[in-house]
Amino acid sequence: MPKAVTGRQIKRNVIISIFVQTISLLVGFVLNLVLPKFISELQYAHWQTYVLYVGYVGILHFGLLDGIVLRYSQYDYDELDKPLIRSQFKILLFITATLSLLSIGIFSIIADGINKYIFVYVALGIVTKNLFTYTSYTFQITNRIRKYAILIVSHKLFYGLAVIVLLLNQVGSFHLYCLADLCGDLFACLIGYFSNRHLYFGKTIPFFETIQEFWCNTSAGIKLLVANWSSILLLGSSKMLVQWHCDKILFAKYSFAFSLSNLILAFVAAVSVVFFPSLKRIEPNRMPQVYNNVRRILSPMLFVSLLLYFPGNVILSMWLPQYSESLVFLGIMLPIVVYTSKVTLLTNNYLKAYRKEQTMLQINVISVIISFLLFVIAIYVFESIILLLVLVVIAAMLRSIVSEVAVMRLIDLNFLRDFFVEAVVTIGFIVAASCFPLLEGGMLYAVVLGAYILTYKNDFARMLQIKVHRII
Repeated sequence: MPKAVTGRQIKRNVIISIFVQTISLLVGFVLNLVLPKFISELQYAHWQTYVLYVGYVGILHFGLLDGIVLRYSQYDYDELDKPLIRSQFKILLFITATLSLLSIGIFSIIADGINKYIFVYVALGIVTKNLFTYTSYTFQITNRIRKYAILIVSHKLFYGLAVIVLLLNQVGSFHLYCLADLCGDLFACLIGYFSNRHLYFGKTIPFFETIQEFWCNTSAGIKLLVANWSSILLLGSSKMLVQWHCDKILFAKYSFAFSLSNLILAFVAAVSVVFFPSLKRIEPNRMPQVYNNVRRILSPMLFVSLLLYFPGNVILSMWLPQYSESLVFLGIMLPIVVYTSKVTLLTNNYLKAYRKEQTMLQINVISVIISFLLFVIAIYVFESIILLLVLVVIAAMLRSIVSEVAVMRLIDLNFLRDFFVEAVVTIGFIVAASCFPLLEGGMLYAVVLGAYILTYKNDFARMLQIKVHRII
């Protein structure tokens, strides 16, 4: 039987994850705030095109890895059936290598100019990104968070240091920055291999059993895969439309704003990494209390963090004046951090823990379809980036609310009043950030935030006093 997770362990795991994300944020700072300073907007646009599309190659394991997470998250490392897991790794390696080679061949023929190189790098990422995901998942599902932390830190430091070396050598071309990303994946997998070697190569189960296990994993994981990636596509599709329809410089500025918001989302995703395996080991009768406690802390913390936009805007405008338009975009889109964070950390994890992958799938797919149609109208009919950004926020908000309603039915709690209040605060922030000068806007949002804190003064006081282990 797996070891029961304790409050002390979750607290330790969260602290480790915060340390990991501190490293990730530092690397993200280099990639998103230093790199644009020293390469041209055109080269930044090429690099962001690679980043956009390589971010979706993780779907090409077809649910295999998500199935492993769902079916084996309750086991410790020593309890895993190593030959069985190795058999799935070999299938993953075969599928991704085949798709990568086919993609390289196809793009070499049909793509031209700079796009040929971009999509060849993306094709190589089919292998490296999925191998990295496999390695990280095997640490996550067995609750070996320290080893997971070493893996992530190795990846981020390699990538970040490689970018710094390139910048110091005044490399202005995007090519080597893409290759640094791919090499970072391989380096991290090599580091992970030494703690995980029994899950890669060696004796496996018979071929037909391997295929049956693959089918079981993909059948269990495909709904979760589509749900997770449609969730990502909900926001990423707007970026794709800008890349398809607008000029490259405008795409670079839109991508810059998007990258800044993703820095914060990455931090929340790190806590989510330790939260799901922990949920799988918590007694079912305690899960509603955990949800309520985490939500009561998370929402105020996220809305307070939006206040940092106003002084941050001043600093970034001085550092990157060529991206001042991006900061206007950021002021409108930043509330997606609030709603996407709640989905990532809370609702998705709870729906997975209750094995409601079908519900996740329906919510995310319907959200993506409706949102994409609205995004197309904003870009191709009205040709308005501002309208697009407003629709992105609305889409993130509605998906978060619908997901929470689904969870509310499972845990018998009610947050309808909270939805209304949070929508008002969101509108207040967007109006303050986009319709007023920075000083007046900051003061206006501070007033809105003050009213919000007074409304939930007890919860806010609890956020300042509660210890992590008391949450659970």
